[in-house]
Amino acid sequence: MREERPIIALDFSSFDDVKIFLEHFPKGEKLYVKIGMEFFYAIGPEIVHYLKSLGHSIFLDLKLHDIPNTVRSAMSVLKTFEIDMVTVHAAGGVEMMREAKNVLGDQAKLVAVTQLTSTSEEDMRNCQNIQTTVSESVVNYACKAKEAGLDGVVCSAQEVKLIKAATSEDFLCVTPGIRPAGSEIGDQKRVMTPQEAHQIGSDYIVVGRPITRAGDPVAAYRAIKTEWIDG
Repeated sequence: MREERPIIALDFSSFDDVKIFLEHFPKGEKLYVKIGMEFFYAIGPEIVHYLKSLGHSIFLDLKLHDIPNTVRSAMSVLKTFEIDMVTVHAAGGVEMMREAKNVLGDQAKLVAVTQLTSTSEEDMRNCQNIQTTVSESVVNYACKAKEAGLDGVVCSAQEVKLIKAATSEDFLCVTPGIRPAGSEIGDQKRVMTPQEAHQIGSDYIVVGRPITRAGDPVAAYRAIKTEWIDG
C-alpha cells in the first residue's frame, strides 16, 4: 500500500538542527522521517527514541552489510528501537538478508538497498565490476531480496516497473532521489519528480534537501505531498 506521507530525510548532524527543523511543523502532525548514517552516528539511539516520543514514523537507513551473524546481532539491537523501516545492503547476500528478516520479523519493514541513486552505470562497471546495465543489476538484487523474504527494496523510481514485474506488485519499492520539477539534482544521478514516482508505481518516496533546505520547509513538504498523492 502506498504511503501518502513523503519520507523526509533528516540529513542533519546535530540534535538542535533537527529540533529547529521539526518546530516548523504544527504540533501533533505525525511525519515519516529518515535517519541516515551521518545523523545516527553523530547522535545515536537517543534521536530514535526522541522522534518516536513525538509520534513520528522512522525509516532507519543504516544499510547493514556484514557477515550474517553480525547483521543478525545488529538487527536484534535495532529491533528494540520500535522503528518502522530499516535497510540492509542486498550485496550482502541472501543468507545475510534472511537472517536480518528472521530477527526483525513483522515488527518493521525490512528493505534492501540495490544500487545507490548516485551510482552511474560507468561507476558500477568500473568500481563494482558488475558488467550489466544498472537496471539489470537492480532487478537481480530485488529478486534476491524477495527470495530472502524481505518486504521490498530501495531503488530509483526508474526501476520500479521492472522490479514489480520481476517480483510482485506488493513488493515494496522505496525511492529516494525524488526532486520537484526544476530543483537541483545535487549528487543524485537517477531522479524523478513526485508525480512521476506516483505514476510509475513507487510505494514510498524519500525527499531530503528540497524540504530540509527550503526557505519554508512546511510549504515545500505540503507541495511535494500533494504532487505525490495526486500523481
